[in-house]
Amino acid sequence: MRILHFLATFVLIIGMAAQVSSTSVNKDGLEFTYFGAAGWKITDGAITVLVDPYISRLQYTDRSHPDDDRKAYRRDEVGDWDTEMIDQLISDADFILIHHSHYDHLGDVPYIAKKTGAKVIGTETAMMILRAYGIPKDQLYAVSGGEDYQFENFSVRVVPAIHSALGDKHYHDSRRYNRDTKLEAPLRINQFIEGGSLSFLARFKNYNVLTMGSMNFLEKEFEGLKPDILLAGINGSRLGLYKYDERLINVTSKPRIIIPTHWDSFNLPYSFSQEDNVNSKLIPFTETVARIAPQSTVIIPKHNGTKCFAINRNYSETFGAICC
Repeated sequence: MRILHFLATFVLIIGMAAQVSSTSVNKDGLEFTYFGAAGWKITDGAITVLVDPYISRLQYTDRSHPDDDRKAYRRDEVGDWDTEMIDQLISDADFILIHHSHYDHLGDVPYIAKKTGAKVIGTETAMMILRAYGIPKDQLYAVSGGEDYQFENFSVRVVPAIHSALGDKHYHDSRRYNRDTKLEAPLRINQFIEGGSLSFLARFKNYNVLTMGSMNFLEKEFEGLKPDILLAGINGSRLGLYKYDERLINVTSKPRIIIPTHWDSFNLPYSFSQEDNVNSKLIPFTETVARIAPQSTVIIPKHNGTKCFAINRNYSETFGAICC
């Protein structure tokens, strides 16, 4: 496994005979860039898909860090886009997939959608928010789960989902926005409501990727999907769910590649360490995978250019990986 430094993110190339670089994708491979939270860029060289691209990483007054000298926002304030960082990390996109409409998933998307002209797929709530920001209707695809769309070089199945069990399992938000809802941009942070949750089975040329935006799922909706690569929601709230790790890995047929997502402290800048989260959340998860699905490989993305590693060294015999 080789190491590649890429700003504060990591790049993973998955493909047969991995002759790859940081600027080009092997014709049989996929390139993953992790933005933190549930945010990703995935490309096969022909199609670029963004998933919940949240890069601004706002600091909140109720989740501030003593060493972070950036502004701390109240939830009833309007958040600011870190356009400089967004422009460094994102130049173009064909599709943007939105799991739900909380700020750490949708907050940067109005700017990114205008910048790239990408097609955006998400709930009606997400589409109403984006319409308030002036995103053209022909870029917006409102879905509710169950849709299976074929585009020119890419297809995506929209999978119904549920949100993480926050607040010691007391979280529940049934609010929705629709075409009768009056929204005026810019919205306050707390106006970015959940609005329902989704997962996506993103089908690229050679690989199917199952994405998650929360630490929860509907087991019956995942049955039979059999992704090659699983972006698995891994954070502390999953521990309040019955055998979450085991059920997730088994119902997705023990994917060959599993990459944890939405595990970091996304209110911190990229330069801050995430080592506590790695040790408390990700290492135990890799141990569970090693126990129940030893043929699967877990890739751990870390910020700050620290290394990532894989469980099951046989991975290198058939796949190549670059990460940092």
